[in-house]
Amino acid sequence: MTEKLNLVARELAKLGLTAVYPREWRRSVVLEGEVDTWQQYIAAGYAAAGKGYKGVVNAIKVRGLEQSREYLPPAQGGALEGKDYDVVIIGGGVIGCAVARDLTRWDLRVALLEKEDDVAKQTSSRNNGMIHPGIAASSGSKKLAYNIRGNRMYTQAAEELGFELVRCGSVVMLGKSMYQLALPYVRYKALQKGVDGLIPLSRRQVARREPNATSLQRGGIFLPSTGVVAPYKVTVAYAENAVENGAAVHLNTAALGFAMEQGRIIGVRTNQGLIRAGAVVNAAGVWADKIAAYADDHFFTIHGRKGTIAIIDKALGATQKSVLALPRLGVKSYTKGGGLNPTVEGNLLMGPTAIEVSQREDWSTTPEEMEFLFSRHLSLNRQLRPRDTITYFAGVRACTFEEDFIIEPSEHVPNLIHAVGIQSPGLASAPAIAQDVAAMAVEILKTTREVKPNPTFNPERRLTPQLAKLSLEERGEAIKKNPAYGQIVCRCEAISAGEIIDAIHSPVPATSLDAVKRRARAGMGRCQGGFCTPAILEILARETGKAASEINKGRPGSQLLAGETKTGGGTRT
Repeated sequence: MTEKLNLVARELAKLGLTAVYPREWRRSVVLEGEVDTWQQYIAAGYAAAGKGYKGVVNAIKVRGLEQSREYLPPAQGGALEGKDYDVVIIGGGVIGCAVARDLTRWDLRVALLEKEDDVAKQTSSRNNGMIHPGIAASSGSKKLAYNIRGNRMYTQAAEELGFELVRCGSVVMLGKSMYQLALPYVRYKALQKGVDGLIPLSRRQVARREPNATSLQRGGIFLPSTGVVAPYKVTVAYAENAVENGAAVHLNTAALGFAMEQGRIIGVRTNQGLIRAGAVVNAAGVWADKIAAYADDHFFTIHGRKGTIAIIDKALGATQKSVLALPRLGVKSYTKGGGLNPTVEGNLLMGPTAIEVSQREDWSTTPEEMEFLFSRHLSLNRQLRPRDTITYFAGVRACTFEEDFIIEPSEHVPNLIHAVGIQSPGLASAPAIAQDVAAMAVEILKTTREVKPNPTFNPERRLTPQLAKLSLEERGEAIKKNPAYGQIVCRCEAISAGEIIDAIHSPVPATSLDAVKRRARAGMGRCQGGFCTPAILEILARETGKAASEINKGRPGSQLLAGETKTGGGTRT
């Protein structure tokens, strides 16, 4: 037994995990055996981390616990059988979509596969949309390097792709006056890390900048590079511009395995047939380790960390300008702890929580999680009350036990690239990750063929009118050109029929209620779709040529209507 393996075994013994057995595989450590609880499973994984291995593969079984369930779309025959692409990207989150767009800078056949009915269905729409400044990431980590680069790249990305970016800054407040003594060191570390700007604040300066901030604050720091975006709109923007530049996006398409030849991937087996691929990018989020295992390159394990977020009514949006946080210093945590942040639409978001969960697609919310948010974060803004919450949601982060991104070509499969373990600050890092992953794919392809730039690449996405952002004169002009912009469907968000129709016929078409919501915000207001849903259903049915009873809320099989209650003759169906 090697010294590293002995060290892992001793750590496991300290935890009393005598039925867990470590072994080495390639450059990773594999944990096998059985434990009684999920908490022990997680503890074992972290006990093996940081011991000099490339990754931790946690193959421990938890007695009586059901294996994590993955949603897979129904088989759809061989619609994609025989399709041939230079690069196939697995995963339609912000990373996969950004990689697809960057690859279209080259004269390549690019395809993105997403098992859900739309892009941005999982973690990429289930987060707080914060573009982190980088101060929380560990020195020397990939998280830090990509966060700093990605943050700086967002300004250009927003201009080119037409999504809204607000550099609202963040105020990290101190809970005790004595912590002020540490601010010079914090500033020094921030400069070392490359964080753009850090301004120490006294208690009075915090109150001047954020008059409604908690009275418990004792000063803090201001980080001006912090921004906010709508994460689902960023993802859609990347996907649409990729399609405009020649990429294909295949929705409801799950990767089920690889066809291998002499150690290389030659094709991706899907529920729609075998797709040939010159190179493959694994950007599969919470299921990235499963995709790696298809190629016998399972050197890491993903475990899910659920975060619940509450949305505060727009009426309170003006009470706060910056992101507010009051971290608990001295408490060991694998997450930054959440806070209270503005959104580009005018709401405030509270959270997220951080709970280790065994089910990687567990998007449930509980009263206990909401109580935690209220007790931990609501008081950061003295104007907020629990009744100001209009809805809440949850997402699951894709964490590795080493707690860092894995952005690299496979060591054992020459045409496979991993972009995995992407948790916070993954959204902030996306532009930089995409740039590097695309470059890796191009280098792989160059070993077998010439790769030329795409002479027609256009970085600017085609935009359609957003009435809420237009002046009265601009709205009038838009309505003259298309009267559908004058028909308001969603009263809470002032969304017109024209905007919904634009979303349905966009480069990545919105064909469900939730897809329309992600693009146009119809249904995201105070009433949460209570007023506008029937009208949106009618528009979707008309524009797609389907019956209203065939329109899904989200995934296939999630129709809201069973059928018409009356026919023309008055007969019930």
